[in-house]
Amino acid sequence: MSKKKKVEVEKEYKKPMIKRRKPNRSIGGDVLLYIFLILMAYIMAFPIIFAVSNALKPLDELFRFPPRIFAQHPTLDNFSDLFITMGKSWVSFSRYLFNTVFITFVGTAGHLIVASMASFVLAKYEFPGGKGFFKLATTALMFTGWATQIPNYLILNWLGWIDTYWAIIIPAFAAPIGLFLMKQFMEGLPTSLIEAAKIDGASEWRVFSQIVMPNVKPAWMTLIIFSVQRLWNDRAATYIYSEEKKTLVYALNQIGLGGIARTGQQAAVLVVVMIVPIVIFVFSESQILETMASSGLKD
Repeated sequence: MSKKKKVEVEKEYKKPMIKRRKPNRSIGGDVLLYIFLILMAYIMAFPIIFAVSNALKPLDELFRFPPRIFAQHPTLDNFSDLFITMGKSWVSFSRYLFNTVFITFVGTAGHLIVASMASFVLAKYEFPGGKGFFKLATTALMFTGWATQIPNYLILNWLGWIDTYWAIIIPAFAAPIGLFLMKQFMEGLPTSLIEAAKIDGASEWRVFSQIVMPNVKPAWMTLIIFSVQRLWNDRAATYIYSEEKKTLVYALNQIGLGGIARTGQQAAVLVVVMIVPIVIFVFSESQILETMASSGLKD
């Protein structure tokens, strides 16, 4: 080793070590923080805990005052009575379930395809009217389904889709929340990545399907969760009249409205309806958090 190199190494070793910055928080502050987080978690989970507990209570405990959070004598009679009542319906339980699954699956798949393709064009290409179209889509977020129900019904009636599955599925394709979410996330993708793929000879479809979509997985996973929650819980009573085409949520709610004697079944209905959205959310929670953290970032 040369003398000059040796001097440089000695100087490097003599540099003061950078101390790690300790958090400016005491042990008591940590304890208070964890207590606050546990309290907030309990508040968030309380409605689910209470709903499940009610579904496990016998009828006499459901009418007890003051009410108790947990069942004293838990039972599955409410669920068994619910399925017995569903079995007596002239439309089978499997038919209601098929209607709901079909509407949810097709509506979610179509929403994902339409929203992702439109978002890719709006985020990475400039064309006349593009910004105006996106402003129109964001303005549509201000209106609830109740505000647009009458014009939607008139349009669907003119198309001849009333009392068909398409009255629920087709409007789900154009839900503005998916377009907004996907576009905001795709704008964070480096444009140079797309240009490099095109220089290598990749087609537009290959760029979209093999480069863009894998990189925005958290966004479309979040879109799927929102769409499934909305379509799974859609009663569809406004547009579908035939009993054999009605959804599972509608049938379960009708059973729950059968009077005081069905109060236990109504509690079981609430648990059955919320199982699917909760399970999907739990398995995709990390994707949602990543989407919310990244949707505002730009290239």
